[in-house]
Amino acid sequence: MTKEHTSWLMRGIRDGMPIALGYLAVAFSLGIAAKNAGLTPFQAMLASLTNNASAGEFAGFTLIAAGAQYWELAAMELVANARYLLMSCALSQKLSPQTGLGHRMLIGYDVTDEIFGICIQVPGKLNPYYPYGAMLVAIPGWALGTYLGAVMGAVLPVRLVSALSVSLYGMFVAIIIPPARKSRVLLVLVLVSMALSGLVQSLRCFDWMSEGVQIIVLTVAISAAAALLRPVKEAHREG
Repeated sequence: MTKEHTSWLMRGIRDGMPIALGYLAVAFSLGIAAKNAGLTPFQAMLASLTNNASAGEFAGFTLIAAGAQYWELAAMELVANARYLLMSCALSQKLSPQTGLGHRMLIGYDVTDEIFGICIQVPGKLNPYYPYGAMLVAIPGWALGTYLGAVMGAVLPVRLVSALSVSLYGMFVAIIIPPARKSRVLLVLVLVSMALSGLVQSLRCFDWMSEGVQIIVLTVAISAAAALLRPVKEAHREG
C-alpha cells in the first residue's frame, strides 16, 4: 500500500466514524426484529455483515417471521435494495477509468446511503481506499449494533429504541446539508425531492408501488430533469 493509499484510507476511516456510530445505534431495532423472526444473535450479526441495508434487512426479517418462501424473499430484497444500483452507477463515474474490476466490486459491496453521501462529495476522482476506510468502521458498527440489539434490545424501553432509530435520519441530513449550503441548485433539488417524496407517499394512486420502487422512479426522474436543466460542465466535474 502506497503512502497515498494510506492517506485516503485514514481519511475514509475518519469520515466513516460518525456513520459507524449512527449505525451502531440504529441497528439496535434491527436486532430486535431479527430476534422476533427467530434468528440467534450470531445469525442476526451475520445477516448485517452480508447485507448492510436497513430497509432490506427489515423486509427480510419480516418475511422470515411470516414464513415466506425463498423466491419471495429474493424478490423483496431486489426491490428494497434496487436504489443502490443507481448509487453504484453514479459512483462509477467518480472512479478513474484505470480502476480495476476488483476495486469496483469491493466498493459496490457496501454502497449505502451514507457512504455514498460522503464519497460523492470527494472532489475530483474517488480513490478506492477512501470508501474502504469508511467501510472498515461502518460495517462492524452495523453488525455489532444488530448483535447487541438481538441480545439486549428486548430489555430496553420502547421509547429508547424508537429514539435510536431516528438517529440515522439525522445523520443523513448532516451529510447533505453542507453541500446544499454551497450549491443553490443542489439545495433546490433536495427540497424538491423531499416534497415529491412526501406527495407520492400520501397519494393513494401510488399505493401499488413499493417504497423502493417509488425511490427509484423519483431518483431517475429528478436527476434526469436536473441533468437536462442544469448540466454539470465536464471541467468542473473533474475538479
